[in-house]
Amino acid sequence: MIMKNKSTKYNGWSMAQLCAALLLACSLYSCKESDGFNDVVSQDMAKPGVLTGVKVENLAGAAVISYTLPNSENLLYVQAEYRINARTVRQSKSSYYSDTLRVEGFEKSGDYEVTLYAVSRANVKSDPVKVNVRPSTPSYLMVYPTIQLNADFGGVNVSASNPSKKAVGIIVISNDKTTGKMLPVEQFYTEAENINFSVRGFDTLKRDFGVYVTDRWGNISDTLYKSISPIFEILVPKNRFSEYRLPSDSPLGATGLGWNTTRLWDNNIADPGWHTDAGNGMPLQICTFDMGILTKLSRYKLWERGEAYGNDYSYNHGNPKAWTLWGSSSTAPTDAVLPVNSPKGTVVGDWINIGNFTCPPPPSGNAPGQTTPADLAAVKAGFEFNIALDVPKVRYIRLAVNSTWGNADFAHVMELSFWGNTN
Repeated sequence: MIMKNKSTKYNGWSMAQLCAALLLACSLYSCKESDGFNDVVSQDMAKPGVLTGVKVENLAGAAVISYTLPNSENLLYVQAEYRINARTVRQSKSSYYSDTLRVEGFEKSGDYEVTLYAVSRANVKSDPVKVNVRPSTPSYLMVYPTIQLNADFGGVNVSASNPSKKAVGIIVISNDKTTGKMLPVEQFYTEAENINFSVRGFDTLKRDFGVYVTDRWGNISDTLYKSISPIFEILVPKNRFSEYRLPSDSPLGATGLGWNTTRLWDNNIADPGWHTDAGNGMPLQICTFDMGILTKLSRYKLWERGEAYGNDYSYNHGNPKAWTLWGSSSTAPTDAVLPVNSPKGTVVGDWINIGNFTCPPPPSGNAPGQTTPADLAAVKAGFEFNIALDVPKVRYIRLAVNSTWGNADFAHVMELSFWGNTN
């Protein structure tokens, strides 16, 4: 057994001397720090002076208040107390390093009273200073008048404008089958400037829908009601699908292992799928097929390649990152050189741009090759995309991939499913 000698020397110092020196150094360091900063806890019960020179800048649903701090050594922060609606009183705080404070969450435009305090490190408040703010219309009320509620496939489409790009919640309600009450069927939160989403899963019978807008502080707009008959929608039967190969389609790769275009509709999201040949060049990897029936498309789902044979291809390799769907209603559409980039609705020969799509990023936010179980689950579930209501009926589809997660010169997709009205 090895025993430590309590009198061991370190460069002539004993252990006890070293400890004492370290304690002294820490004490001196603490004193030095206290010279420049107030203590976190103070026994100084003196009341801080009041704020002076108060000015207000009114904003949408908010205001920024500037002021001159009192000359109080133990000052810690400035606090504002104010009512934002009939239900809620809020507090906002700003440290003594700042001379401004933001108050926000007001229910509507109008006059509101804000009470300001300087607060010491002993939690002693100064005398109050009252100031009136007059915020302009908050974002959620700016969104509400722009809401459009229209029939969509299997439900309703909601669109609105959010020019301030502030966070809002769009709540869709409808009749509950059991109680008959209007209850939430979708809660959509966004900061997007142009809001557009669909709520599906309903039959074609007319029913009441309602929409209202809320914000992070619990303010709620009025509710817009509308009776709507959802448009009929089914899964487009895959038993009519067939390859419709055109000269500009990309060469296929790994065909000897079963990779070909028909794998896109075999109801199997595992290997093999559609796979183009490596080295055939980008910028587009294209395949073309016939759905077998003229269809007013509503949405589709795409499954990328995930785990296979002990390897993980999720968000990597030849999985599409951005692509365009082209469609045609012609009896026998001819080949066309498709542009790499074009707006929805662009017509090239017999083909129309149905939409430009981007794969959602992995839930983890990690780079390719660092996937988490949540990322793998997202790939396995597939990615669903809406097709705009103004897109005409089509029968033939061209998938044109213009970038992949692995920056590869080939692309692969496991499965595609389409929904719409085939009548």
